[in-house]
Amino acid sequence: MGIKHQAEPISHFENRLRTVRGQQGLSQGELARRSGVTRQAIYAIEAGQYLPTTAVALRLAGALECRVEELFSLVSTGAVVEGDLVGAVPSGAGRIRVKVANVGGRMVVHPVALLGDVLNFTVGADGLLLGPATSSRKSVKGTNRVRVQLLRDRRTVDEEVVVAGCDPAIYLAGEHLRRRHDGGTVVGWTMGSTAAVEALRRQEVHVAGLHVVDERSGESNLPYLRRHLTRGEYTVVTFATWEQGLMARQGNPKGIRAVEDLARKNVALINREAGAGARLLLDRQLAVAGVRPNQVHGYEQLAGSHLEVARAIAEGRADAGIGVRSAARLLGLVFIPLQEERYDLVMPTAYLSSHRGLSMLLDTIVSNQFRSEIDALGGYDTRETGKLQAL
Repeated sequence: MGIKHQAEPISHFENRLRTVRGQQGLSQGELARRSGVTRQAIYAIEAGQYLPTTAVALRLAGALECRVEELFSLVSTGAVVEGDLVGAVPSGAGRIRVKVANVGGRMVVHPVALLGDVLNFTVGADGLLLGPATSSRKSVKGTNRVRVQLLRDRRTVDEEVVVAGCDPAIYLAGEHLRRRHDGGTVVGWTMGSTAAVEALRRQEVHVAGLHVVDERSGESNLPYLRRHLTRGEYTVVTFATWEQGLMARQGNPKGIRAVEDLARKNVALINREAGAGARLLLDRQLAVAGVRPNQVHGYEQLAGSHLEVARAIAEGRADAGIGVRSAARLLGLVFIPLQEERYDLVMPTAYLSSHRGLSMLLDTIVSNQFRSEIDALGGYDTRETGKLQAL
């Protein structure tokens, strides 16, 4: 039989039956009753074990009041798109793996390597960098216009949600999104709070996560956002409340009890970059204690995330650092709480109606399954998760 007449393998099809059924609040049994297709067949189709015939696909589409193409379509990989490259390309690299996101109609390209050593080997690329763009369209200031050959379906790439921030639980949110909605993807770019808000302003990400407590009012995030997001309309949603404090090595051999102990000559700090919420908290606490930064050994020694700070302490490269309780708990560190903070997600309001993946993410974080899981991490309070904050 010629290749033109061979059946397409199931991997060549994008299957959104479970997603559409879930959006309409139907069980597999109810869909089976409406469509006249057996529940076992629906289960097999959603599990990717069975490719429906034309008649079955038409029955399902009719029951769900949608087009067949909204349920099943051919995966179109290999398309070439142009976008703005954000971040430096690793030197000496061959073919560059990249993530691609549609942020407000602008295609943004990030090298996967910027996710870090571990995620570089666990996060799949959206495409491969081909080189400079051939069109005459100018890139946004500070970026280079490039061409990318996609490795995933363009529609899947367009629904990807890019979140900048420092809460590692965003990766769990992405996993729960994938379970609830076939093909739903979240990419988390780790950076401090102020850097995340700047990335949002530059239209490089869909969402920025932040935890910045105002010195005067003690209010989380909103005073900072009012000062820095002066143009456009934004929506602020609470992700969780957490505890942030001093982390010290297991057993606390240096006897660290408060921030002023960081000024002792036998204590080495691991710090966060300027603008990170942890760095802002540390600087405030040092000022209150009357300790100058140059009195703290290791003040200039930096780590890029809460987990990196905790890992440096656990490995003996530092004695203490500022971070969240969940990171300390994961690596068996002593935790001395300093303040409770609200971690909020901020996004342009227009994205809520134009970006389907973003709406699915917000639905996911308020689900009982997701909230139960991050509660189990320790140090999180999800009672206000999903609450809109009045910006």
